[in-house]
Amino acid sequence: MTLLFPASPTVTVPILGEAAQMPIHRIYCVGRNYEDHAKEMGFTGREPPFFFMKPADALVVVPEGTTGDMPYPSLTANLHHEIELVVAIGKAGKNIKAANAMEHVYGYAVGLDMTRRDLQNDMKKQGRPWCIGKAFDFSAPMGPITPKAHAGAIEHAAIQLTVNGDVRQKSSIEKLIWNINETIEHLSAAWQLEPGDLIFTGTPEGVNAVKSGDVMEGSVAGLATLRVHVR
Repeated sequence: MTLLFPASPTVTVPILGEAAQMPIHRIYCVGRNYEDHAKEMGFTGREPPFFFMKPADALVVVPEGTTGDMPYPSLTANLHHEIELVVAIGKAGKNIKAANAMEHVYGYAVGLDMTRRDLQNDMKKQGRPWCIGKAFDFSAPMGPITPKAHAGAIEHAAIQLTVNGDVRQKSSIEKLIWNINETIEHLSAAWQLEPGDLIFTGTPEGVNAVKSGDVMEGSVAGLATLRVHVR
């Protein structure tokens, strides 16, 4: 087979303690998965989980101990940070039961679901898809993956984001409305999960705007810290 032009390179993410890297298949994101964040966005209650996607090449991969570089995106004047636990899938599955979900998890990482909030809100008002607010270039900074066995009790881990040293978001993974296992059950009912899939599990309250020059530092206890400069 001859290609019309060279294929795009495979996006990969480093794995702590391993020489190999994980090739990325798809990025799934869970919307409004912390109660207090749902409230600050104007919603309440434990609604059924819903999902949106980002392209794999939206990742800004930040190796451990480095600072990633994210350009301020076009068309927006209200770029928001959303700190999230990322779940990396290592085993394929469809219609996975929550009780069996951990069999499909390879590891975890810290990620940012960056959002052009003004564009997202405009699309919501018009009843249109809001991919333009979520799935833009460089919209998914992410640190290295920690294998599940080395991540500790991730379901109880603290999660935090600072901007220029000031705390903006602070919560615990145990406050997820739909926990990791439940999320995988719901997600795999709609899509066949594959090795290399990433699940951004949702953000706690405190989302807010960043501007060019800001430095974001995100952490989940037990995982490598994610540090990103907005230029």
